[in-house]
Amino acid sequence: MKFVIKLFPEITIKSKSVRKQMTKILRANLRNLCRKHDVSADVQDRWDSLVIAVNVTEDSDPETVHRRMVQILSHTPGIGYSLEIDEHPFETLDQAYQLVREANRDVIKGKTFCVRVKRAGNHDFTSHQAEIYMGGGLLKETEAAGVSLKNPDVVVNVEIRNDKVHVVKHRIQGLGGFPLGSQGEIMSLISGGYDSTVASYLLTRRGLKTHFCFFNLGGSAHEIGVKQVAHYIWSLYGESHRVKFVTVPFEDVVTEILTNVDDGQMGVVLKRMMMRAASRVASRMNVHAIATGEAVAQVASQTISNLAIIDRAADCMVLRPLSTMDKQDIIAISRRIGTEAFAASMPEYCGVISVNPLTQGDLVKTEKAEQAFDMQVLENALANARIQRIDEVLAEAETGLEDVVQLNTPALSDVIIDIRHPGELEGAELQFANNKVLAIPFYELDSRLAELDVSGAQRYLLYCQKGTMSKIHAHHLNQKHAGVFGVYRDGAA
Repeated sequence: MKFVIKLFPEITIKSKSVRKQMTKILRANLRNLCRKHDVSADVQDRWDSLVIAVNVTEDSDPETVHRRMVQILSHTPGIGYSLEIDEHPFETLDQAYQLVREANRDVIKGKTFCVRVKRAGNHDFTSHQAEIYMGGGLLKETEAAGVSLKNPDVVVNVEIRNDKVHVVKHRIQGLGGFPLGSQGEIMSLISGGYDSTVASYLLTRRGLKTHFCFFNLGGSAHEIGVKQVAHYIWSLYGESHRVKFVTVPFEDVVTEILTNVDDGQMGVVLKRMMMRAASRVASRMNVHAIATGEAVAQVASQTISNLAIIDRAADCMVLRPLSTMDKQDIIAISRRIGTEAFAASMPEYCGVISVNPLTQGDLVKTEKAEQAFDMQVLENALANARIQRIDEVLAEAETGLEDVVQLNTPALSDVIIDIRHPGELEGAELQFANNKVLAIPFYELDSRLAELDVSGAQRYLLYCQKGTMSKIHAHHLNQKHAGVFGVYRDGAA
């Protein structure tokens, strides 16, 4: 199993030294991800691409390995696209053509096509001559509809490198952007909604090692929800690097604002307090910039004048990746990256809502309003801020879950509930001969309880890949419906 990784186009136009450095980082990231996903692979460097040679051992399932590789290659920043190839010794142009014909006969049947050949080494033909030769043969010896050089249904890609010919089996679209870690570090203020999750994704895609900062305005359900979506973004798009999740308790800050700040200034003052706190936390972590999911004019506090006042409270650079984006475009991205369902079901806490918010801010008036705020309350919140590794935020929640039933072999009467995100299910669905399987994403469990028999007559076993999320939710549900929910572990988790 072999893959050729093509760099994101913006990388290819960089200077030689920058391109070399980015390729080196991407290579290290891919090695790290393969190791994390238990894939034995050798990542080789070329000037214009990377090549991954995957070792499928007797103990590994080829389909599982292939699925993991596709997941890695389609979700790693810095990759334009990848080609899964079959490598053969190159003998003659006609021998290479025959390999291409057999690999693509069914693919181009009834469709228009063109051939693209990339060649390296000393041969008695050019790339263009090889394209003409192979294209003519495919048109004559297959059931293709015809050749179309400008807008073909299928592009047949071939690479001839010295004494090897690479026949392309599949093209895997990449994430684009820059290799993670190549652009430094940033801290994203995340609330779990559409905006902050999309902003965090865009920062990661751009090559920034993105830490998460959550201001808890009140309510453990919201905190758990935000940790889940932050962990999801990291595990899918940034798992090659360890990042931090910061929780700042802001309940007392909210109380202080509600008690002592004028109604019209509440929203802006809250944002300024967040900026002050985030700047301090970022400095503590040696991170030089923070980011938010704010977009111009989306709400009253996000007019240009108010945003300018809010930024004056920060001691570091503030980025807003969504500043000029429409809400529907933001939601469309969240749908594509898999965070829409999180945002739609995220528990909300609206603790500071001005009845008559000011849209045209005035710095002097805002600073005067803040004079009534006891800054020691903010200092206390910072003193109690908690910094965790992102890969530990869910595992920590396992404390006290020892009583949750965990089974490798379900009873015949048990119903299995697959709580994985829909994006994890494709090609990896659970199959049981005797047990019913329901697919209910973990973020929909509470809202869909009415579909289940929670009287105690039926037992449900929750399943997720690593088992952590299953235990958390089984424990949560059993607090109201004791003994109804357990966990199914398939042995690989």
